Amino acid sequence: MRDFVKKLDSLGYLRTVEREVDPQHELAAVTKASQNASADAVLFDRVRGSNMPVVTNLYGSNARLRELIGAGENSFCQAWSQMLDASRQRSAAPTTLGEPPANLVTGKLSDLPLITYHARDAGPYFTSAIYLAKDPDTGIPNLSFHRSMYVSDEELRVRLGSSHDLARYQASAEKADQPLEAALLIGVSPEVFLAACASLPADWNELELAAGIADRPIETYRGRSVDLDIPASTEIVIEGRFVPNERRDEGPFGEFLGYYVPAGDNHVFEVREVYWRKDPIFHSLLCGSPEDRLILEAVNAAKTYRHLTASLPGIIDVSCSPAFMNTTIKIRQQYEGHARQVLLAAFAADLDYNKACFVVDEDIDISNMNEVIWAFVTRGRVDKRVIVIDDVPGFYRDEHKDHWGRIGIDATMPFDRQAEFERKTIPGDDEIKLDDYF
Repeated sequence: MRDFVKKLDSLGYLRTVEREVDPQHELAAVTKASQNASADAVLFDRVRGSNMPVVTNLYGSNARLRELIGAGENSFCQAWSQMLDASRQRSAAPTTLGEPPANLVTGKLSDLPLITYHARDAGPYFTSAIYLAKDPDTGIPNLSFHRSMYVSDEELRVRLGSSHDLARYQASAEKADQPLEAALLIGVSPEVFLAACASLPADWNELELAAGIADRPIETYRGRSVDLDIPASTEIVIEGRFVPNERRDEGPFGEFLGYYVPAGDNHVFEVREVYWRKDPIFHSLLCGSPEDRLILEAVNAAKTYRHLTASLPGIIDVSCSPAFMNTTIKIRQQYEGHARQVLLAAFAADLDYNKACFVVDEDIDISNMNEVIWAFVTRGRVDKRVIVIDDVPGFYRDEHKDHWGRIGIDATMPFDRQAEFERKTIPGDDEIKLDDYF
């Protein structure tokens, strides 16, 4: 990660805050203000209460995400899908086991920047930490994000979403009345971060994807107190275990949907070891910010694209911008009714997130909802091009059924009248330089 930070700095994409900032709300407020003004990453040199600098918004740019996976002329969806295929075909092992980095420093949780992000948050949270754990039944390692509330140097409280692999691992271990070992990784390399964001089948090893993104095996070392192989470039490591049959109060917390998740009984993580590389950089992630949202949108779009291209023709690209629970699919129409088939297939591609789906023609910018809505209201009857599926469960954390149901909107031209919908143009308008005229 520190190499990535240096690269962003050399390219002029890193802002540095030299004055001391308060980790309670001020750091988050500066992060939000900076993100509203720029996609640049931000480095806080001095954070009150800790000796570690904090970096944020590393992944808050679509261009940076595309560059990290080597998309080139391809869309993110195309490049990501190709990378998944390549990672499954790799003959080399995804990791190599070596010695720990020299001069690892032992410390405690309270030495780290303890950042409180939102007004009603119950306390400091670790938001960018990636949980590394192994399936108790198969031994396959898994990487995943789960918010973790700081309670003391010995305890974190963690929300495990019911649809996540880590929740399944913990339930399996708990059924046998056993703790589940895990390690929190803070400040990982970009390929490990991106792999942790992926939604992969249960029998896939996310470190295989990380190796595919890096185009080399991921160097690891054996954890100090856990039987896990730690990616060697990780800045900060927290080792411990989930305590079986124990739930304690956690929350509220300002989550990525833009609302507070209320307090509830959640899992207890017992901290055993905390250590870091020499002169570490702490990665902070503001939930719901572009750094959080853009990668969620990109990988969910890629997941939907992969599902659709495996079953239907004419799929060009997919976007989940701007709210990642909506999905817009660009197609090249093949036959009458094609768009409706695409909508039905899109609902099945992700049972959590594809809540409102749109299908548009290839002349529409799918990252621009103004264009998507314009296509819907100008290319046919609005009352005949909407599919509503009621009483279908949605997002897993939904006890009040607020996310139940699906809506699909066909915003394509009539298949047999496409010539009537040629978009008007003005010759030369894309070459005009206003400074020549005003």
